[in-house]
Amino acid sequence: MADPAAEGHDRRAARYVAIITDGNGRWAQARGLAVEEGHRAGADVVKARLRDAADLGIRELTVYSFSTENWSRPLQEVAALMRMFSERILSETPELKEEGVRMRFIGRRDRVAPALLEQMEWAERETAANDRITLFVAFNYGGRAEILDAAQRYDGGGEQAFRALLYAPEMHDPDPVIRTSGEQRMSNYLLWQTAYSELVFRGELWPDFSREAFEAALEEYASRRRRFGGR
Repeated sequence: MADPAAEGHDRRAARYVAIITDGNGRWAQARGLAVEEGHRAGADVVKARLRDAADLGIRELTVYSFSTENWSRPLQEVAALMRMFSERILSETPELKEEGVRMRFIGRRDRVAPALLEQMEWAERETAANDRITLFVAFNYGGRAEILDAAQRYDGGGEQAFRALLYAPEMHDPDPVIRTSGEQRMSNYLLWQTAYSELVFRGELWPDFSREAFEAALEEYASRRRRFGGR
């Protein structure tokens, strides 16, 4: 069935975009700032690029916020991240609701403080009816963990039945995956969903990732021919 929202949309243009928002710590270090200041700058850029994504006709934006491996970082950094995450949810959810953003959090819910988990669920409820753009926030997320969690509940039925057991079955496979900071690896991100995604690597550290850089990454994606295993 054709997607009504796709009418008039350039088929080469990305509609579902995932980003690995890498480089916050290095950005802060280069400026002699605490790492948490880099994370705050990075959170500001997520908000700005989300608005750009909506303007550019992107329907889903997925950002890697906190991985299952990030718990191994220094306790002070992890605590600061959790405080910032809570502050941002409480302060920005009403604003995002007004702007038509639907919020979804994907990842394991264990190890997340009960108060923060309640805030995440509140944000999802508050924005559930919005349909301008969906922001998927990968929090306490790992691609292998997602597949393992689904596999433990899977009892057969093929790919679609397995997909229904993922954290967000409604998420479309990303068209491009964009990674900032010059690193070129997937870092355990959306391993099921990105089987045929195009990979776009950018040199900017995430807090320096401007709208112009975003548009350039999307243009690089649009210039490619996707074959999905065919010719």
